[in-house]
Amino acid sequence: MRSAALALMMPLLFALGCAGLQNSSASPVAPTPRVRILGIAQDGGVPHAGCSCDTCTAAHADPAKRFHVASLAIIIPTDDADPRTNDVYLIDATPDITEQLHMLRDVRDAPEGRTDRAPVAGVFLTHAHMGHYTGLAHFGFESMHTQTTPVWCTERMGGFLRRFGPWSQLVEKNEIEPRTLTPGEPVELGAGVTVTPILVPHRAEFTDTCAFVIRGPSTTVFYMPDCNPWNRWTAPIDEVLAGEGTDVALLDATFYSLDELPGRSLSEIGHPPIVTTMDTLQSMSDAGLDVRFVHLNHTNPALDAGSAEQREIERRGFAVAREGAEIGL
Repeated sequence: MRSAALALMMPLLFALGCAGLQNSSASPVAPTPRVRILGIAQDGGVPHAGCSCDTCTAAHADPAKRFHVASLAIIIPTDDADPRTNDVYLIDATPDITEQLHMLRDVRDAPEGRTDRAPVAGVFLTHAHMGHYTGLAHFGFESMHTQTTPVWCTERMGGFLRRFGPWSQLVEKNEIEPRTLTPGEPVELGAGVTVTPILVPHRAEFTDTCAFVIRGPSTTVFYMPDCNPWNRWTAPIDEVLAGEGTDVALLDATFYSLDELPGRSLSEIGHPPIVTTMDTLQSMSDAGLDVRFVHLNHTNPALDAGSAEQREIERRGFAVAREGAEIGL
C-alpha cells in the first residue's frame, strides 16, 4: 500500500519540486548563498511616469502587471540552522527600494513593529543614473536613518556621493559609508562568495559604470543592467563573458529592437537591443550559457509574457528574467 501510494504521489512531488526551483517564495531546504532578482525594469519602472501606453495603463489597473526597477540581492547565510539568518547585499538602490526591501523580509530576522535601521549589510552601486542610486535617499535621516551602511562604488562614484547633496548628507551623518571599488579586485562577502567590479562603457555624465561578477562556490553570475551597444565595446562581450567564466549572464535589455521608441533616437540613448544580443551570444547560449534579460524599458514588448517577442526569446534559448527568481551560487 505504501509503495502504491508513493507511486501515485511521485508526479505531484516532482511538480512541486520543479515549482520550488522557479518560485523565490519557497525557502531552500538548507541555507545556501544565492542571488534574488528584485526588479527587471529600466530606471523609470512600470508603470512609467507620465505614460499612457497599453503596458503602463494595464500596470496602473493591475498591480500584478507592474515591474520594479532592476536590482539584485545577494543572500549570504550566516547560520546553517536558520534560513532567516543571512547577510543581504543589494546591487543598486533603486526608486523601488521600499518594496524591494520588503521582498527580502523572509531571509532576514528583521525587527518587528518598528523601522529596521540596518536593512542590508551593504550596497554595491553600478553608476549614478536615476534608477541605480536614488534609493539611497531612504537610508537618510528623513527615513530609515541607517548607521554606516557600506556602499561599495568606484572612486568617481564615491566622490559624487561625497560632493553633492542630498547624498553628501548621508555621508556626513554616517548613514552610509562609501567604500572604493578597484576594477578587477574582488570583495569577499563570506560563504565563498565574492563580488568583482568590471568597468563597462556607458554614458558617463556623472560617474563611470560597473558590471559585477558574482562568484560563488559553484556558479558565476555576470550582472550588467546598463551598457553601450556591443559595437562600441573595445572587447567583444562574448570574450568578456567567457573570460570571467560566466554561468549566468543578466544583461541590459532596455529595448527589444531599434524601432521601439517613437520620438527619441535610440542611437543617442545607447543600449544593445535584445535582437542584437541574441545574435551576438547565440553560440554561447547554445553551448549552455544562461542569458536572462533585465532593465527592460516600459516600451519593450518582451515584458509581456504572452508576446511574440518573448516567445521568440525563449525559442532561441534565452529568457526574460523574473522578479523574485533565485540563482544559487
